Amino acid sequence: MTDSFKHWLEVAGTRGARILIIVILAIVVTRLLKALTTRLVQISKGHTRVAQMREQQTRTMAGVLYSVGVTVIVIVSALMALPEFGFDVTPFEAAAAVGSVALGFGAQNLVKDLINGFFIVFEDQFVVGDLIQANGETGRVEYLTLRRTVLRNVNGAIVTIPNSLIGQVANLSRDWSQVFVDVTVPSDEMVGRALGALEKVAADFRNDADWSPALVDGPRVLGVESLSLEGTVLRLQVRTALNRKDDVAREIRRRIKLGFEESQIPLWHTQKVELHGAAAQTQS
Repeated sequence: MTDSFKHWLEVAGTRGARILIIVILAIVVTRLLKALTTRLVQISKGHTRVAQMREQQTRTMAGVLYSVGVTVIVIVSALMALPEFGFDVTPFEAAAAVGSVALGFGAQNLVKDLINGFFIVFEDQFVVGDLIQANGETGRVEYLTLRRTVLRNVNGAIVTIPNSLIGQVANLSRDWSQVFVDVTVPSDEMVGRALGALEKVAADFRNDADWSPALVDGPRVLGVESLSLEGTVLRLQVRTALNRKDDVAREIRRRIKLGFEESQIPLWHTQKVELHGAAAQTQS
């Protein structure tokens, strides 16, 4: 066996061992990262709605962390292994720097999508299944990634919104909903009699066992909301369970109509005003 061949075997063995160590370390770190992200998801599991929303948020965050971590591990491992094959990593580092700058300029919207999507998930602004208002659209969240949010609107259409375009969001699926029902009676009608009829309708509705599960607070008669040429506007407020506000509002209007007919109080017209969540709380 010649000296050159022996030297080649020694070099190959040394470099092979280094490459093997790099590969083993990369595999170990990847598995540790996978175990960590899986553990995070398991810890967040629960049976309550809050726990389920937290699990969805954690699962998305864990997926992002794992994918980014694996990418970093592969790149670092490749750069560490290249010198063992006789390559100079300096040109690759320079090319990577130039490529990252070019990618940054060419994919600015994509980067904005990812950053905004990250904060949507991290801040728990909404999750899959929530009913939201965003970009002039109202719909239920069907799919959520770091790049886009997919809604199904009231017409049944699928609406895809890049996360970079999502600014102000109204989440209609958190805690409770609120409905204001305005009743206008003619100006010459006695307000006290009309308020008494509304109080009776509200009390009967609160005590109805069929409807009490849909109520969070109220109905409450707030009093005279405004005076106009059309008449006196009386306002009634009710907070409802999620997704029950329309049913409750329809039933209240029906009962108001029947109650006012029974009391022979004429109605000018009845209209509904809706507020949700924190914005509604400030108005109450």
